[in-house]
Amino acid sequence: MTKRVSWVGPDFTVSEVARRMRAEEIGSLPVAHNDRLIGMVTDRDIVLRAVADGGDIERVTARQVMTGPVLYCFEDESISAVLKKMADKQVRRLPVLDRNKRLVGVVSLGDLSLAAEQKAGGAALREISEKPSSPRNPNAGRPQLESPFSRA
Repeated sequence: MTKRVSWVGPDFTVSEVARRMRAEEIGSLPVAHNDRLIGMVTDRDIVLRAVADGGDIERVTARQVMTGPVLYCFEDESISAVLKKMADKQVRRLPVLDRNKRLVGVVSLGDLSLAAEQKAGGAALREISEKPSSPRNPNAGRPQLESPFSRA
């Protein structure tokens, strides 16, 4: 998960939210009040709930366009439980809360993919180190045939 979480308050204007998203190159921001997660604003929320309505985006607030209640996970949940939540609701990011329901991070599909890759790499390394050694080249000493696919 990403621990350094950017968030906005419910009274931030849509323009402020959009500028923060642009500056940080992100597509969603948690909306929090007193360290409590109350919603999420996505770039899609801004377009569909503010821009498309033709309102004055300098006066529309995060509270007016945010999605809530928010799907979230706890920091001590298993990766499989988090993936299931994401798949069930088809979301790419989840706010991460501690058991006191305070925002402590955001987890993305990219974060989970990296964790799975590292775990798989670690498992592969363990498997390799536990297997008896074998010749590096199992075809050593055998005549090599030319592949029809190797020609230019």
